[in-house]
Amino acid sequence: MTYQELLDMIRNKEYWRLKEELELLNEADIAEYVDELNTVDTLLVFRLLSKEKAALVFAEFSRATQNEIATGITEGELSTVLEDLYFDDMIDALEDLPSNLVKKLIQKTTPEKRKMINQFLGYPEDSAGSIMTIEFVRLHKKMTVGEALAHIKETGLDRETVYTNYITDSTNHLEGIISLRKLVISDDNEVLEDIMESDVVFVHTDDDQEEVASLFNKYGYLALPVVDSEHRLTGIITVDDILEIIQEENTEDFEKMAAISPTEEEYLDLSAFGHAMKRIPWLLILMISATVTGSIIQNYESALEKMAILTSFIPMLMDTGGNTGSQASTLVIRGLALGEIEFSDLFKVLWKEFQTSIIIAVILAVVNFGRLMIFGKVDALVALTVSLSLILTVITAKFIGATLPMVAAKLKMDPAIMAGPLITTIVDATSLVGYFFLCTTLLGL
Repeated sequence: MTYQELLDMIRNKEYWRLKEELELLNEADIAEYVDELNTVDTLLVFRLLSKEKAALVFAEFSRATQNEIATGITEGELSTVLEDLYFDDMIDALEDLPSNLVKKLIQKTTPEKRKMINQFLGYPEDSAGSIMTIEFVRLHKKMTVGEALAHIKETGLDRETVYTNYITDSTNHLEGIISLRKLVISDDNEVLEDIMESDVVFVHTDDDQEEVASLFNKYGYLALPVVDSEHRLTGIITVDDILEIIQEENTEDFEKMAAISPTEEEYLDLSAFGHAMKRIPWLLILMISATVTGSIIQNYESALEKMAILTSFIPMLMDTGGNTGSQASTLVIRGLALGEIEFSDLFKVLWKEFQTSIIIAVILAVVNFGRLMIFGKVDALVALTVSLSLILTVITAKFIGATLPMVAAKLKMDPAIMAGPLITTIVDATSLVGYFFLCTTLLGL
């Protein structure tokens, strides 16, 4: 079924046919279609879904659509949907619902579940605890393989994953893991303690979600256990949740690198005023900081009056410096994000960028010198001065572009804020100082 066919069935009120077609569609496709509908049609389509399908589709919705549905259906309907969600998806939904509605929904749960929900809602935002789920298979090390398989068959239907199973002692301390594959090929009488993997990679509840994502990337796991400060198994994080985190973190980094305050709202859901407010703070800062370059030019106004042609080379030098600085910062930020480089590698990175900058600077300077001599028809000494300024600008820009993100990471700041516009502004100022220094020295201005 296409989106247009869905619209036609709604307009023609072919609700029974639409209900049958919806049951055949993947929940992700339904969510994509529904996100495009108006509020009335959204609620209509959602109510046509079966109880099980509604929960799966609700988990796929954008935050805006989830709120739209949550406030449009009855509390009883919403409570039923949330009850059928996996625990981590339910927590994600509750975090974005109005607080008064959350309180009413929590009151309808059992005391045990209410306590658990409040505990999860209390974890710091962007921490491992806030994205983990409690729906996993827990086994005891004294179990036999046969007992473990029987337990998985009994409880596995309601678990988010059964491919990796977690082994704890009587006080719930994590002791090992065992895969479903290992259980299936092992003898039924073997004891889990003898065949489990005790060297377990785990994360703590207060670990940052970016650190968790890097572990998934490093080891290629489908799930990771989460323990508390006493090494008790609290939950697990599955790869599908990490994929969402990676997308969110990448989006946030892109926004910071473009000097935009990060937002979780989708582009079309945010008003024009909202977009402006997310962009204006950094633009104001950068605009004010750009007065530094204006002051530098004013200080050398007399030199420019003696040789006005020097003014025409300023945009080229500033653009080249900004571009080369951004190239270096982008690569370093990416390396930091992937764990390929750390602050301890600072001098290695600077040496690498210095070598790179020499090669780039020499090539650009030679081409620029030839261009000025052949097409610019300027004095050879002027062409040489501009070309040497270009070399100095490229080397300085690479140094600044590589250094600032690593310093930011060392100071526990997001390296992405040291990218793009900010580095360009700093490089502009330094390149102008170098340019005018060479002009006054070599040309005697």
